Amino acid sequence: MQQRIQFSATINGQKTGPHDLPQDLMMIEFLQEYQGLTGTRLGCGQGVCRACTVIVDEPGKGSHTVPACVTGVSWLNGKSIRTIEGAASTDDKGQPVASAVQQAFLEHFSFQCGYCTPGFVNSATVLMEQLRAQPVAANAVEEVVEAALDKHICRCTGYVRYYHAVRDLILATPGLTMGQRTREVSRHG
Repeated sequence: MQQRIQFSATINGQKTGPHDLPQDLMMIEFLQEYQGLTGTRLGCGQGVCRACTVIVDEPGKGSHTVPACVTGVSWLNGKSIRTIEGAASTDDKGQPVASAVQQAFLEHFSFQCGYCTPGFVNSATVLMEQLRAQPVAANAVEEVVEAALDKHICRCTGYVRYYHAVRDLILATPGLTMGQRTREVSRHG
């Protein structure tokens, strides 16, 4: 007999559950099949490509990312989770407003097919949040961006534009860096 759990979580600010679920159900399956949140992409199914990256917010620890294709619902039970659907906000007329990361990706034409983009957005979002809490030296931004995005696989090989978008966004956002950058940053890499 398959073991089951009562699963509850907060997803994109909305409480959900309890849901009676198989204990070994992966988070990506829950998001897509039970919640109708299809923005999180299943790529490799092994946690390697990071297209399925979601954000987990933990009080006192901050935010971090996990690959939803290999992270079971039992591990995320009771947690606060953000998916790509929670990245944008809405204005006073109910129209969507891209997050700063999404806007930077648009301005840099960072994506081609877009399949991996949700994972890149979520990892870049966590990086921005971490830098708000602990700024980095301006001359170390490129290394920090590479470390944050290095695990992601883009089948269209759009890495440079993703990296440049995040780098430029960090350098243009007050409070994320310390010190002076030695060269001027171009808005488009």
